[in-house]
Amino acid sequence: MTINYWLFKSEPSVFSITDLYNAPQQITQWDGVRNYQARNFLRDSVKLNDLVFFYHSNSEPSGIAGIASVVKTGYPDYTALDPHNHHYDPKSTKEKPIWYMVDLKFEKAFNQILSLAQLKTYPELQHMVLLKKGSRLSIQPVSKEEWVFINQI
Repeated sequence: MTINYWLFKSEPSVFSITDLYNAPQQITQWDGVRNYQARNFLRDSVKLNDLVFFYHSNSEPSGIAGIASVVKTGYPDYTALDPHNHHYDPKSTKEKPIWYMVDLKFEKAFNQILSLAQLKTYPELQHMVLLKKGSRLSIQPVSKEEWVFINQI
């Protein structure tokens, strides 16, 4: 089975790598994605045992904070059905869900965040989705070569 590599973004003030580490059994649901392309990745492409760079966005510094793995593949995001949840979407129904989520397990936190500024300095990463101008997706594919290189930094 082929392993895919991903980068998932989260604002650390909302959910950080430390929150994942402290979650029961170090597992959490990755819910609240409300972008169709990111949803499609979660629903159709993110698979069991895939590896994920956990990226802290909108922080100082923004960057890769650690690694997680996928322990449950895409399933309907039930937060979209709860009118009391801030991820509620009245167009999503149990019969026809619009949004999907996966479950992630903590693998490791980096001693130091690999900052966006630092990542931009490596020519080996010039084609990485994260580093492309205007790239704002919260779920992004990472090539195997990028994965290996970043883990050697």
